[in-house]
Amino acid sequence: MLIGILAGLMTGALWGLAFVAPRVVAPFSALDISVARYLIFGVVSVALMVIPHFRPTGMSWRMLVTGLVLGAVGTFGYFLAISYAVLLAGAVLPPLITGTAPVLLAIVANFRERSLPWGRLALPLLLIAAGLGVVNLASLQEASSGETGRLLGGVALSVVALLMWITYGMANAVVMRAPDAPDALRWTGVQGLGCGTLALLLLPLVSGGPAMLDLDSEATQRFLLWALGLGVVTSWFGTYGWVVASERLPMALSAQLIVAETVFALVYGLCFEQRWPTPAEAVGGLLQLVGVVVAVAIFSRRRIMPEPQTP
Repeated sequence: MLIGILAGLMTGALWGLAFVAPRVVAPFSALDISVARYLIFGVVSVALMVIPHFRPTGMSWRMLVTGLVLGAVGTFGYFLAISYAVLLAGAVLPPLITGTAPVLLAIVANFRERSLPWGRLALPLLLIAAGLGVVNLASLQEASSGETGRLLGGVALSVVALLMWITYGMANAVVMRAPDAPDALRWTGVQGLGCGTLALLLLPLVSGGPAMLDLDSEATQRFLLWALGLGVVTSWFGTYGWVVASERLPMALSAQLIVAETVFALVYGLCFEQRWPTPAEAVGGLLQLVGVVVAVAIFSRRRIMPEPQTP
């Protein structure tokens, strides 16, 4: 279990970079960095398949298609949505919104299993809602009329990214907990193939194509360095870490580790902006994190409590 927890935390630290990368590589667009990153992820996955242990052998066609779709939509689509969300809404709102994923996954599981009375979930849900409300209202009040639309667009894209991540997290956990679960290295490679395929299809839409070849430009060097780092370290190692966490941990526990992504994303974003959080951001973020921790504690306690003995 310790390896699974460490793998999940590592993934949170790596995936948190997705919230700052689109701003670091400007003037290149979020689509530019997305296509470059996942094209590299796909190339690395194909290159590793020279080694037999990385080849997707022994998988059914249904499982292969599932892996390709998870990579293309759940990973690529999530990063693209969150990239534009950060550009529109800043460093704080998007990670706080996507940070509700653990609790929402727990709620979905509770709908399916009815393992916990809804009254016990009232406190963490109220804390999370209050935290999001504080940050959103403060941001909208401080924004000018021209910025309100951008903020709302960023919030909407953050919700889209949240839904994508929940779908990805649940599907990935189901596959890795199944009796015929694939090897973690092979499953990572299949998702990389899905990302690389979508990146190839979107390559004609990249706006900074010629500029990417200007290796004397500081902006181009920064872009290529981030694309390489995101493609190899964040995408391949991050995805592999999450596959390991999904394989070794119960879904209810592995899902909670996404809180690490929220924390790292907030830290990265505030460091990039070189500022401390505003009072509203600090209070809102704290309320939400406390709500998630309380929810985790409630579900964890429910999992370890022994079932009552029948007479």
